[in-house]
Amino acid sequence: MHVTHLSLADFRSYAQVEVPLEPGVTAFVGPNGQGKTNLVEAVGYLATLGSHRVSSDAPLVRMGAERAIVRAAVAQGDRQQLIELELNPGRANRARINRSSQVKPRDVLGIVRTVLFAPEDLALIKGDPGERRRFLDELITARAPRMAGVRGDYDRVLKQRNTLLKSAALARRHGGRRGAPPARADSSVGADLSTLDIWDQHLARAGAELLAQRLDLIAALRPLTDKAYGQLAPGGGPVGLEYRGSAGEAMARASNREELYGVLLEALGEARKNEIERGVTLVGPHRDDLLLKLGDLPAKGYASHGESWSYALALRLASYDLLRSEGEPFQVPEGGGRRSGEPVLILDDVFAELDARRRERLAELVAPGEQVLVTAAVEDDVPGALAGRRFAVSGGTVRAETP
Repeated sequence: MHVTHLSLADFRSYAQVEVPLEPGVTAFVGPNGQGKTNLVEAVGYLATLGSHRVSSDAPLVRMGAERAIVRAAVAQGDRQQLIELELNPGRANRARINRSSQVKPRDVLGIVRTVLFAPEDLALIKGDPGERRRFLDELITARAPRMAGVRGDYDRVLKQRNTLLKSAALARRHGGRRGAPPARADSSVGADLSTLDIWDQHLARAGAELLAQRLDLIAALRPLTDKAYGQLAPGGGPVGLEYRGSAGEAMARASNREELYGVLLEALGEARKNEIERGVTLVGPHRDDLLLKLGDLPAKGYASHGESWSYALALRLASYDLLRSEGEPFQVPEGGGRRSGEPVLILDDVFAELDARRRERLAELVAPGEQVLVTAAVEDDVPGALAGRRFAVSGGTVRAETP
């Protein structure tokens, strides 16, 4: 699978741009701030419905414009597909497949799959748990696009449950003030709390599915990550991945989704008093973490800068190897297309951050990819192993360079 054409309208700095693409390596070269990353960010958005740089769509729309369009032609074997996303901050985004089929944006997921390396990847090692949860959840959605719906269901239930718990916490604090009327047992808050059991069940059901997918993913990633780290930093391993669940040790003994559901439901029950006092859900996948170990120590806080880079890159290389191994084509439920194959590799301003040894090793490992998109400030930052097509990016223009 590879992208054959990228078209942007009012996306980031581009009022309009058309970029023909080919299999193999393509490098976008130009000074910082000229729009190189905007191009590969758009390709990544098609794969994840999100940006690796910002958490909302508003910054993706060019200043003064109401909406942005990201459109790409995708080749999958002998089949061509055209996918389009319309970004509407503050309103629902829209999507089309092959122009005539208007579908939900998440129905586009899986047509384009990407693995993106960027300087922001250091946050996987040094950042907060949310960075590692996002890494896991984007990857499970790339493996199984239906998980976008499960993630959406979980987030909606979590929001409703947190609203209920916050109301209960405020009512308790209000009732405890001197001179304030005591909370009545039959108050609206008390009545609402009677529905907490139902919200617990919904949260545990969606959470169990999400947990099962995360645990399966980590089991698949472990050997691939250790292998990739050894390739990038020979003699520097081993590395290990361990899931740290908020539901406690019982989660490790669960062998299927139903058992995970029971573990989550029990943990929610045990945490209820504390949750009502604090007004927030304290148990579930949204509170979990992925522990990354380097030898016997956690990488966070112990790994050097170079080791952290190697670890982050190893996680991405492992992701690429996993998606490539699972890349058999299959039918899209809605929209009539097919998903398949090897993901697009995106290396966004990565080589300038690496020492010479890691730069060459990474280039050698990714060069055989079906499609590799690279951004660099100067030509010398692109290793010789990644010879291919070049575009000069400057002042909002993208110009193909002749070999």
